[in-house]
Amino acid sequence: MGTNGSTVLEPLRQGLPPIDPAAVSSSASCALPARYEAVRGARQFTRTTLCQWELDDRFDDVALVVSELVTNALRHALPSDTPREPQEPPVRLHLMRWTTRLVCAVRDPSHAGPTARESDEDFAAESGRGLFLVDSFSDTWGWHPLAGSLHGKVVWALFRLRAE
Repeated sequence: MGTNGSTVLEPLRQGLPPIDPAAVSSSASCALPARYEAVRGARQFTRTTLCQWELDDRFDDVALVVSELVTNALRHALPSDTPREPQEPPVRLHLMRWTTRLVCAVRDPSHAGPTARESDEDFAAESGRGLFLVDSFSDTWGWHPLAGSLHGKVVWALFRLRAE
């Protein structure tokens, strides 16, 4: 756990709404195994990080969005032949804090973009509501493919924070 260098964060920052990358005050990331138990680990990592950043009051909304993004990455973005313990974990959670914004982002190996459930589909269905929840609980969200030596995409959600 800890920061993962600017090589991952820079393309992520470029895909975000205009934010001065030099103004990022804190960032943290963790690798997640290709197992559904990773969702619980992502929530625990999010709780610990938000507590360190004194953002405990945002945990419920942020953790819900993190859970959905990680679940989507595990469910839709991992090829079926992903080894149980690959050398580089296939899914990574990034949390970045600016003065008035918090971003959670999940990197996965798929190049396919996330697709939201059509409005006339059954919202009572167990799956397919993830992006609707992400859209409802975050201020904005998006995704972009990674370039260079990084493969896959990043799906991110932004939360506005109260100015101190």
